[in-house]
Amino acid sequence: MGIITTTMAIAMDNAPLNSGSLYRLLAWLSPSYPVGAFAYSHGIEWAVENGTVSDRDGLERWLRDLLAHGGAWSDAVLFVQAWRAAEAGDGAELAEINDLALALCPSLERRLETTAQGNAFLTATRASWPWDEGADPLSGDAAYPVAVAAAAAGHGVALEPALHAFIHAVAANLISAGLRLVPLGQTDGQRVLSALEGDVARAAEAALAADISEVGGCAFLSDVAAMRHETQYTRLFRS
Repeated sequence: MGIITTTMAIAMDNAPLNSGSLYRLLAWLSPSYPVGAFAYSHGIEWAVENGTVSDRDGLERWLRDLLAHGGAWSDAVLFVQAWRAAEAGDGAELAEINDLALALCPSLERRLETTAQGNAFLTATRASWPWDEGADPLSGDAAYPVAVAAAAAGHGVALEPALHAFIHAVAANLISAGLRLVPLGQTDGQRVLSALEGDVARAAEAALAADISEVGGCAFLSDVAAMRHETQYTRLFRS
């Protein structure tokens, strides 16, 4: 990639967020958007049952690790790569990234979590916020970060704000799960979200600079939690 092309790509990544783009992000990543995010805990339900997460500090530590080393980090990297492939009109590359996202799921429930939300997101967005999808390489199961990234690129929403908003939404949804499971009060939930502001920003910044080879992590207890949740006797969440 030449210097001029690279400069243009960086400019598109960091393009200002106009009112239309902001409106779409607020709609797509709102808790009311019909993707069913409220039904998934990403294994936190098992972590609460076994005592690993038992208070506000424990939830904050758990989510901080996810953002730096776990599924949230992987999703951030996949989001960046998927947005760039979609923005370039490279349907084959976008499909390969989606296949990788699905292959990385460490458990059946994690796959359900990402595909159920990804498929629901595409169904709602194609019906309400259509865009020119070309050959539509995401015709089968779609991973959630890939689906949101493809729509953002298709609508001309700049990468950097779209990524930051996506990671924030992931963190906020898992905090909501923690509030119901520990349980915690709404103020404690906002304290956790406030405490994670820098972690969300760092995850976004690192993902923007990361290569696809850097996807993956080492939050092994989170992966174990997802596997153990599959056979947990009493469950409120689907993952």
